Amino acid sequence: MPATTRRGLLAGSVAVGGLAAWPAMAREQAATGRLRLSLNENPWGPSPRVEPAIRAALGRVNRYVEDEAAAFEQFVAAFEGLPADQVVLGEVLGPLGLHLALEGGRASRFVYSSPGYAGFTDPAAAVGGAIDGAPLNAALENDLPALLTKAEGAAALFVVNPHNPSGTVSDAAAFHAFVREASRRTLVVIDEAYLEYADDYAGRTAAPLVAEGLNVVVFRTFAKAYGLAGLQLGYAIGPRALVAALKRKGVGAPHALDRLALAAGTAALGDQAHVARVSAAVARERGIWRGVLDGLGWRQTASQANFVFFKGDRPQAALASALAERGVDIGRAHPPLSDWTRISLGQPEENARVQTILRELAGARG
Repeated sequence: MPATTRRGLLAGSVAVGGLAAWPAMAREQAATGRLRLSLNENPWGPSPRVEPAIRAALGRVNRYVEDEAAAFEQFVAAFEGLPADQVVLGEVLGPLGLHLALEGGRASRFVYSSPGYAGFTDPAAAVGGAIDGAPLNAALENDLPALLTKAEGAAALFVVNPHNPSGTVSDAAAFHAFVREASRRTLVVIDEAYLEYADDYAGRTAAPLVAEGLNVVVFRTFAKAYGLAGLQLGYAIGPRALVAALKRKGVGAPHALDRLALAAGTAALGDQAHVARVSAAVARERGIWRGVLDGLGWRQTASQANFVFFKGDRPQAALASALAERGVDIGRAHPPLSDWTRISLGQPEENARVQTILRELAGARG
């Protein structure tokens, strides 16, 4: 495994060239006639390096993956500029929530922004953890002062940045100051699943705070910008003691990892130029969406993710039903914001199709 660093990879990431729809996704939509804009998937798919890496790995699927898992852990550690004992592999959020709730007992309390992604809090709640939600602020951003107040005495504070479902980010300096202060009160778990899509990734990530030794965990997934949603691969970086405790419980152990996913993850992480191209394409599509929603007079968030979140002319359930009748599947409602709708970004022609439908629906009611 070649030595590398995040800085070195990003330095070689030039967003040039075109992107095409991932062939399997294009075939699926051609066969069904439906658009799937519900799960915030990457319609451009993974790096072109991924398929040959998977094909090469197929020749060794009869072998266990201890060596490959160790090599990938080292690769991730070098990418993040951290020692390997601060890295745990896998889709870690659920196991982390479960671990903390079991360690803390039924009195443990977990703070998060509501409504919000619950991949960390749901497993904690399943074993008795108390979930304490702080509503989003008026801009539908994480309400940092409210979260900070609730952090005192909590088992953990969970923040998604950019937020899901609103796609919003906080001011970077204010967010980092908030994390510093909150980490003095409790463990801060930050899900950066969508951060590759945001402007100023390097200035927004909380990874440097992990490197400083703060009580902070940062989670990343390969399911979004890296285009590997079907392979269930991610990782977390955090304090050594917590990482060691998770590993003792089998989180990130080789037997829990997949050879093909490890090969794909290595190829994808090594191709930051592809990630940059995807991020640039998403930013272009967000800009077009912004103009369409403004033209309809519908309120929207300042999304920095690969989806838009807006308040249309009818409740989310009604809009989702109308879109489904016209061959477009979108995500669920997010109570209490039941008048707000989230639509994942697709290819330009897919987005244009949905935008045309929305204009037609709005015109029919006008």
